Formats: sequence, C-alpha cells, structure tokens
Amino acid sequence: MVSAEFPLHVFVYGTLRRGAANDINRLSPSPRFMGITQVAGRLVSLGDYPGIQLGKGGYVLGEVYAISAELEMLLDQIEGLLPIPDGQYRKKYIQVSLGAQDFFCLIYEATAETWARGVPLLSGDWMA
Repeated sequence: MVSAEFPLHVFVYGTLRRGAANDINRLSPSPRFMGITQVAGRLVSLGDYPGIQLGKGGYVLGEVYAISAELEMLLDQIEGLLPIPDGQYRKKYIQVSLGAQDFFCLIYEATAETWARGVPLLSGDWMA
C-alpha cells in the first residue's frame, strides 16, 4: 500500500510506540496507524529506550505506521542518524505481516556496539 502521501511504512517497537515518550502520533506530519504485529528479534534496554537485534530467537511486539518522507527524516533525527550518525542505530528494511497483508517497513536496529551494552528484555514488549 503506497501513496504519494504515505510512500512507506515503519515498524516501531520502543519509545515511538503509542503512549511512549516519543509517541509517533504526536509527530508531524502525522503518520497513519496500520496495526500491531511482531517481528523476529530480541530487545535490550538501554536505559530510557530499547534496542532491537533482528532475527535472534524471539519476537518483538511493535506497531506499523504509514509515514511520509518528511516524517522519515524526523525519525532519522530522533534515532541519531541525522545530521551526523551517532552509531547507535542503523536503518534497515524488513517485511512484516498484518493479517493477510505484508508491508515492507523501515526499522531502526541497534548496532552491535549498542546492543552489547544493553540489558536483555525477555518479554519482547518495551511497553510491558
């Protein structure tokens, strides 16, 4: 599902989730909520925020949003990729399923160095 207004999707699993510190729904331009799903991976706590390592023997709960290119740039700033990358996260693209529909989503994955200093979260749900 791609349109001029919402050209891509993002999977958020931490402080960008609804009700969390950086709730994506409070950002502008506004995203469009698509649903809740999970991806293969594990979470670590980095204090006030989490990091994900994809495909590592567990599942992480998150939300899928349709976003504009302008909002993607703001997310890149929040995640430390702009204006100069701080080395905590890298942007990747993954396929996620919502019911019978698949979406190609961007996700901010913790770098190996960031992951190594985190505390494992066994639940896979940052909001739990």
